[in-house]
Amino acid sequence: MEYLKWSYQDRIATITIQRPPANALSQGLLRELSAVLDEIEHNSEIKVVVIHGEGRFFSAGADIKEFTTVSSSEGFANLGKYGQDLFDRMEKFPKPIIAAIHGAALGGGLELAMACHIRLVGEKSKLGLPELQLGLIPGFAGTQRLPKYVGVSRAAEMLFTSEPITGIEAVQFGLANHAYPEEEVLEQALKLAGKIAKKSTGSLKATIELLNYAKHEEFYKGSAKEAELFGEIFVSNDAKEGIQAFIEKREPHFKGE
Repeated sequence: MEYLKWSYQDRIATITIQRPPANALSQGLLRELSAVLDEIEHNSEIKVVVIHGEGRFFSAGADIKEFTTVSSSEGFANLGKYGQDLFDRMEKFPKPIIAAIHGAALGGGLELAMACHIRLVGEKSKLGLPELQLGLIPGFAGTQRLPKYVGVSRAAEMLFTSEPITGIEAVQFGLANHAYPEEEVLEQALKLAGKIAKKSTGSLKATIELLNYAKHEEFYKGSAKEAELFGEIFVSNDAKEGIQAFIEKREPHFKGE
């Protein structure tokens, strides 16, 4: 695999995102993640999954430069739908998935983390959905999951301002389970995974199935609308300006077009 590596020991699978410098979620990386989940799901020796990032970040977002290769609203909407389906699969995955977040989980990186069953974070890690800074919106169901964890008003503030919160704030707001010093996050995630791995496979699978009943029909309607608007907004002039500004590392100048 080009963007991921994974292994398992003591009934725990560890998936490492290795796409420096930002571990951006390209289409290729998402396809590899899907393939890894296929292998893990059918491996009876694995009971828990831990996902983390190599280097400075968990994942600092989607691959913005890759966005420039998508030429149509429909193509962009399909990109969003693929990510949504993959993350929905993760939320329903029959084996618990823990995100060990250090450095940053931004944009698509936070959407990936929110699709995991449990999130552990570094105390100073940055978590946010900054898509509006680019004239875009989240596309992997971030608008539907974030309010579930932090409430509608705080989700609105995070989205409207594009400003991230710290790992400590993420725990306070309900977005993460526990915060630790950055260098301890993976160790603590594996420790937690070890506790979970002692439970029976059947009871874990049943509990995950039951937890997903909390996802109402409106979640899927909202996700479908998000993918549609993700595509529509992508072809706007403001989105083109926002993406170009990001690539050029400057402030965007939106004109409402």
